Amino acid sequence: MIVDLSGNDRWQVIEELVDHLISLGKIQSAHRDPIIAAIQKRELSMSTGIGFAMGMPHASTDLVSEVIEVKGRSKNGINFDALDGKLVYKVILFLVPTGQFQKQINILADIAKQIHKPDFWA
Repeated sequence: MIVDLSGNDRWQVIEELVDHLISLGKIQSAHRDPIIAAIQKRELSMSTGIGFAMGMPHASTDLVSEVIEVKGRSKNGINFDALDGKLVYKVILFLVPTGQFQKQINILADIAKQIHKPDFWA
């Protein structure tokens, strides 16, 4: 968990979260730009700022072999081009291996069930 995201917009936050995954050894630094591009491509099709002050940037990629996720918070709020027009304060970024569409749907459903539980963001 990144307790305090420093980015002001969704693009900066996506880079910050991917860089955090690299620092943890979850993804290779050589894969940084293609992974960011995959997330940006998905984000440009429709913002993952879903409302409720939350963003869920994600992508499928053949550069990961398992689901990888990271959560972050912002004290100041992030311009995420959210569907409700409000700032985002909580972000969960996840990557799913290519071809695992059902797993991606299951993750989204699980997150939807968990996001309002206080311990999810602890």
